[in-house]
Amino acid sequence: MSVVKINVLAVPAEQRETLEKRFASRAHAVESSDGFEWFELLRPLEGTDNYLVYTRWRDEDSFQAWMEGPMKAAHQGGDAQGGERSRPAASGSTLWSFEVVQQAAPARP
Repeated sequence: MSVVKINVLAVPAEQRETLEKRFASRAHAVESSDGFEWFELLRPLEGTDNYLVYTRWRDEDSFQAWMEGPMKAAHQGGDAQGGERSRPAASGSTLWSFEVVQQAAPARP
């Protein structure tokens, strides 16, 4: 079964817009990766400053290949205007890993 990776990003309130714009500017960057199944950026509504970046992959090897290839290259690039790396919008990050052991989809008539 699939593996799920949830990146927990601590994002101060004043950096939320920056974080969301950065993700929007990279929209569709992961979809063509081998083994990629799903992505969601989850904004907190109450009680936390943590955003969740949810991705689902066919297997661990697919995730690791993306981490060492396209993701690594995207995070090592400079800012488009000045050639310097932008400051991170998140003040911290933790990666959670899960294996899907059960799933369900809406019933179709």
